[in-house]
Amino acid sequence: MAPLIRTDEVLEFPDELPVVALRDLVFFPYMVLPLLIGRPASLAALEAGEERDDQLLLLVAQRDPTCESPAVDDVFPVGTVARVVQVTTLPDGTRRVVLEGMGRARIGEWTGTDGGLRARLEPFVAAERESEETPPAPALEALARSVRRQFQEYATLHERVSEELPATLLETRDRVRLAHLVSGHLLLAPPEKQELLECAGAEAHLERLQELLGRELEILRIEEKLDQQIRSQMDSDRRQFYLNEQLKAIHRELGVEAGEEWVELERAVQEGPLPDHARERAERELKRLRKLNPVAPEAAVIRTYLDWILALPWTARSEDALDVGAASALLDGAHHGLGEVKDRILDHIAVLSVVGELQGPILCLVGPPGVGKTSLGRSIATALGREFVRVSLGGVRDEAEIRGHRRTYVGALPGRVLQGMRRSGTTNPVFLLDEVDKLARDFHGDPGAALLEVLDPEQNATFTDHYLEMEYDLSGVLFVATANTLAGIPEPLRDRMEVIRLPGYLDTEKRVIVDRFLWPRQRERHGLGDVAVDLTDDAAAAVIARYTREAGVRELDRRVSRVARKLARRRAEGDPVPASIGPDDLTALLGPPPYLPPEPSDGRDRVGMANGLAWTSAGGEILDVEVAVVPGSGEVRLTGTLGDVMKESAMAALTYARSRARPLGLEPDFHTRVDVHVHIPEGATPKDGPSAGITMAVALISALTGIPSSPEVALTGEITLRGRVLPVGGIKEKAVAALRHGIRTVVLPHANVPELERLPDEVREGLRFAAVRTMDEVLDAALIARPRELRDGSADGALPLSPQ
Repeated sequence: MAPLIRTDEVLEFPDELPVVALRDLVFFPYMVLPLLIGRPASLAALEAGEERDDQLLLLVAQRDPTCESPAVDDVFPVGTVARVVQVTTLPDGTRRVVLEGMGRARIGEWTGTDGGLRARLEPFVAAERESEETPPAPALEALARSVRRQFQEYATLHERVSEELPATLLETRDRVRLAHLVSGHLLLAPPEKQELLECAGAEAHLERLQELLGRELEILRIEEKLDQQIRSQMDSDRRQFYLNEQLKAIHRELGVEAGEEWVELERAVQEGPLPDHARERAERELKRLRKLNPVAPEAAVIRTYLDWILALPWTARSEDALDVGAASALLDGAHHGLGEVKDRILDHIAVLSVVGELQGPILCLVGPPGVGKTSLGRSIATALGREFVRVSLGGVRDEAEIRGHRRTYVGALPGRVLQGMRRSGTTNPVFLLDEVDKLARDFHGDPGAALLEVLDPEQNATFTDHYLEMEYDLSGVLFVATANTLAGIPEPLRDRMEVIRLPGYLDTEKRVIVDRFLWPRQRERHGLGDVAVDLTDDAAAAVIARYTREAGVRELDRRVSRVARKLARRRAEGDPVPASIGPDDLTALLGPPPYLPPEPSDGRDRVGMANGLAWTSAGGEILDVEVAVVPGSGEVRLTGTLGDVMKESAMAALTYARSRARPLGLEPDFHTRVDVHVHIPEGATPKDGPSAGITMAVALISALTGIPSSPEVALTGEITLRGRVLPVGGIKEKAVAALRHGIRTVVLPHANVPELERLPDEVREGLRFAAVRTMDEVLDAALIARPRELRDGSADGALPLSPQ
């Protein structure tokens, strides 16, 4: 008899025991498991064990699980001694046996093979004792804790391992018992479990367990990740299936078949008025759509794309109204003045009536705010009998606003051009590009460059939008752009447009506009249509002269609206409404006038002053230039928020005066004895440009010579160092401003004389124009007296100073 060590208990068992071969199982000590035994050799060994008083058997694993009658060489030499706890005979003769592992043993010698295997044993006593005594306790304890922790995670991840088992293992402090129980419950291949069974000590056993558990945990984590991905995909598929079923149920309730929507799309593509390239593209996208799940994101993108193709007008056209007389009457009834624009539109209609078809012109209406550029675009559409589309370009800084976004972006849409075409429903609308000079540019691109293709008659027949990715014909569109100034329009874009300038309205024109348009509209708007109240011509003239100072009529409309509001309030309060409104009633209705007429000047206070003419985005303006000459050392000061070009003009005027000192009656070294200060009032307003050159020269020479300038003369022109006068822009706007401010004579460069032919008759009749080529001619026209030339020894060489 040899001892069998089981923890701290020593059991005795005989040297020879019956042997049961296990097909695909490695039995470990401390395990209690039920087994089914049905093979003859195994049943014989079981019966031999039952006949023993200690009920002991040796359980060994087969090398080949498929072997039905294992021989001596077919089993591993190391196994587990087990005690038979319970035996139950099943109806088919198979025995269900509950076995409890007692300890490991090694087969020393086979003693019998007939009627069941028998062997003489050699226990693992020495190895197990050695394993408990040799390793240091802290290292072995750390190893045991690591195995416990790994097996706890293993049991959590593995579905076939009970989650209660790790809690049982945590209670045991016996490392040998821990190693055997963990090994027995690991789901490994029999050869690997046999390797664990044959480990010769607790330390080696736990180290091998740690390696195998690490490998199995890595595999289980990967399987868990894959399972989560599969579950997520399955949940998504189930969700799509559920939504599809709901969609089908909704279709059934509505009486619509599930595929009817695609049928309608296909019918629209086949029967719609699409060109060949658009129909081919639509059919290709529809074929892709049929293959997709209806709730898939890509399906929504394709459906939106098809909707845009079908919604755009490809062939529909408006019938042009070709009656020139009717169009002229309509334009005159909607707008007063603006003869150049009206003539251009009537010319277009006349040519259309002759040739039948004409490529749409590209017009650009340039003028100050409030002169009716936007409303004129609508009137043009009405006169032609076409649809009207307005797109505001103010502040647009992204090229995609014009050309659209590519379909790769979420929420992509066509650009504003195709959006406007869809709204119009025709291929030949009047398309108004409002505020084209307010376009901006940044890292998103240059929308002005994108407009080059739109506004080029040679290219817009094949305009391509990034979203549509197909050619679209814009050649039938009549494009009308509006701008306050050409300065903000790129030169290539300006070259593609026919520029028509709209000057500011004259006072007489404003009075007509008030009488025909503004006052009747405000009466109706404020509930005074049934009341006989009249705004007299004198009252309208007073509102224009004393309450507004603008080129357009926007502020005038607000003032007239205020008069109507005051009268409507009187009516609401029960007070009588006067039959007419005269100039004396305006103070009570509008308050004190913000603009008073200029006081008449006798000319004595005009030394060092001159009237200039400026051209801004708001129209023409009168620009006063003041120059003061004081004793000093030759310093020159320029104030009034002047730009670089205007500062250079002032320096050029001073250099001219120095170069012409003697003819102007000045000492040649006058500049060393005086300081010159040039100032342009309204200092908070930035000013720039070369057109004030001759004005600053006249004011400077007036201050140096003491000769006053004429208060009824206004000047515009660029000066050179040699006294030549060069042409400038904005003559029409400047002339209108001069007449509005009571100027009688306008001095302008001779090169600008051809522009006078385009001025309104009232302006040409109300102003005298002095065309000049040199500064000598400017001084003759602007100063009250001609400066006397300084001769050698003349007593008149004393330098006058500006009056303080």
